[in-house]
Amino acid sequence: MRSVYLDNNATTRVDYEVVQAMLPFFTDQFGNPSSKHAFGSSVSAAVRKARRQVHTLIGARCDYEIAFTSGGTESDNAAMLSALEVMSDRTEVVISSVEHPAVLALCTHLERTRGVKVHKIPVDHHGRLNLDAYRAALTTRVAIVSIMWANNETGTIFPVVELAELAKGVGALFHTDATQAVGKIPVNLKSTAIDMLSLSGHKLHGPKGIGALYVKRGVRFHSLIKGGRQERGRRAGTENTPGIIGLGKAAELARKFMEDVNTRVKLLRDRLEHGILQRVPNAFVIGNSLERLPNTTNIAFENVEGDGLVHFLDRYGIACSSGSACASGLLEPSHVLKAMKIPHAAANGATRFSFSRENRDEDVDRVLEVISETVQKLRDVGRYGSWLGDIQAYMP
Repeated sequence: MRSVYLDNNATTRVDYEVVQAMLPFFTDQFGNPSSKHAFGSSVSAAVRKARRQVHTLIGARCDYEIAFTSGGTESDNAAMLSALEVMSDRTEVVISSVEHPAVLALCTHLERTRGVKVHKIPVDHHGRLNLDAYRAALTTRVAIVSIMWANNETGTIFPVVELAELAKGVGALFHTDATQAVGKIPVNLKSTAIDMLSLSGHKLHGPKGIGALYVKRGVRFHSLIKGGRQERGRRAGTENTPGIIGLGKAAELARKFMEDVNTRVKLLRDRLEHGILQRVPNAFVIGNSLERLPNTTNIAFENVEGDGLVHFLDRYGIACSSGSACASGLLEPSHVLKAMKIPHAAANGATRFSFSRENRDEDVDRVLEVISETVQKLRDVGRYGSWLGDIQAYMP
């Protein structure tokens, strides 16, 4: 049975070239990059190269605007907490209602423990930001705006360049969680007013446990992790050298394959989407079809439990993800789908298929081969309460 991996927004396979680039830094080139001897200096040079590779991918002005972190969550937290420290006279933040939990959970904590006022800007049923509400929330009390570049569930792209300009009008800092965007669409930060940007290695065929935070030259920064002077004092602790090298190589390959993702991979996504809509009645695409990541489609299957569909497809060797989560024994749509006001019967069946440059036509063929029958079997079950037990007989 052919395995089909279509959950690349969750994580990607580490590219073979990335692994090969990392291996020497576990064994032969094991020195601490902060050491002054030859063992350290050769590693330090490799870290500088990786920094250049990342800064080139995102169009930063210079490589020292890149600080390596443990991943997107740390980068998001570091950016927002820094802004509240360096702009201590301001006690408000602005986010969207569909941010990643790395931002949402932090904001909930800040509201509860520090009295920070959080403005959550709503989105419409296509996942597009309400610009009037955004403008109204921008005042001189706002320390930082944090709006994701692209949504992880729907792929909807936000106009962050325009949003950053508006934030500058009230003197607020602007941060974007770009973990889903970097490596998939062109990013050129030096032509924008964006102050900080988060990215994560495992979203672009790099290793897990490594990410980066772009901090624009001249932006004051208060470090989250205290200790040594690594990363120009912005992130203490001995560098994760193999991870950094891997992220650098992944960034280099992402630039190389950018056109492929935006042409061939996009066509794969569109073929799957159109094929499903032709084969399955009462299904529709969630999100902004005009401004969307080229690799992502989120399809709502009405009167189908998304978790059931994911389990069913997994039995066929197909990996995707559900837009619902089980809470207190009931299936609840994600906060993103709730914010978009997707009807409950459709939101519960929302299923995300996310491609990468490693996918091929055969992957689409396999999904289309089984999707119609699979959805129909789940609809025949007709109830969630005991769906797992009821569909055992239907399982392939």
